[in-house]
Amino acid sequence: MHSEGVASRSADSPRTGNGSPSVDAVSLAIIEQLQEDGRRPYAAIGKAVGLSEAAVRQRVQKLLDQGVMQIVAVTDPLTVGFRRQAMVGINVEGDTDPVAEALTAMPEVEYIVITAGSFDLMVEVVCEDDEQLLDVIQKRIRTLPGVRSTESFVYLKLKKQTYMWGTR
Repeated sequence: MHSEGVASRSADSPRTGNGSPSVDAVSLAIIEQLQEDGRRPYAAIGKAVGLSEAAVRQRVQKLLDQGVMQIVAVTDPLTVGFRRQAMVGINVEGDTDPVAEALTAMPEVEYIVITAGSFDLMVEVVCEDDEQLLDVIQKRIRTLPGVRSTESFVYLKLKKQTYMWGTR
């Protein structure tokens, strides 16, 4: 889990008129190369996709600037001191946006998804221990204006985590 990764889509990525990202086949091939190894040299990527090193560098920069992808180091939370992860389902009274916005300010919240179904929001929380998780849920999430109820799903073991969206 100590590797670099490329997330190939973003909530803020530019879209074409039909809602799809504006990414051509060559850019997708570059993204796929970086998903396999986020530190792969541009020259090696160029060979694989049929472009010069300079052309790959330009395309990668454009993809980063447009928010189509990010190049990040992916860590295993357990090895860096975070022993408790959980998914928290949240039911909201009224508009979900203010609650989602308030959750973005919490450093323990890794991602937030507005959903349809049993919960209005799903948030992933990463904490040092059970005591911190309890504090985040009881004193910070449940006390937000508009939060009606929560249900927590504590992670016992992570079996799969991948960042290969959009290319396979």
